[in-house]
Amino acid sequence: MASHQQLLYHIVFSTKERRLLLQDNLFRDHVWTYMAGVCTNLEGHALRIGGYFDHAHLLVRIPAKIAVADFVGRLKANTSKHINESRDAILKFRWQDGYGAFTVSPSKAADVIGYIDRQLEHHRKRTYKEEFLKMLQDHEVEFDPQYLWE
Repeated sequence: MASHQQLLYHIVFSTKERRLLLQDNLFRDHVWTYMAGVCTNLEGHALRIGGYFDHAHLLVRIPAKIAVADFVGRLKANTSKHINESRDAILKFRWQDGYGAFTVSPSKAADVIGYIDRQLEHHRKRTYKEEFLKMLQDHEVEFDPQYLWE
């Protein structure tokens, strides 16, 4: 019998030290578009990519043959490299070392897409730290606060 899998993840990570490096709308849209291409090159599929000035949210299908950590690591490395090679900036663009990855039922994909689409509105009321802590708690992810932020 063939193997069949549906591996859908909501992945979240910030810029290094949560710097506001994604404030420019055109630049931010370019980053999201480039990330979608990287996902495709990694044999994944981005259903939605968005975020705010200091972090990214992705709803992605990741192939079973690639570990989530490898997928996210390659996604961030490729994106950072592209950004740094395609612009002149005093400050190098970097993502934080860690990330959050939360499994999503296909029946909840539309809810997560809506959540990602409302990021600009959402962050008028809540910081990235507050948002990420709530996500960890909602998904019952154990963590040591001492190691949560770089």
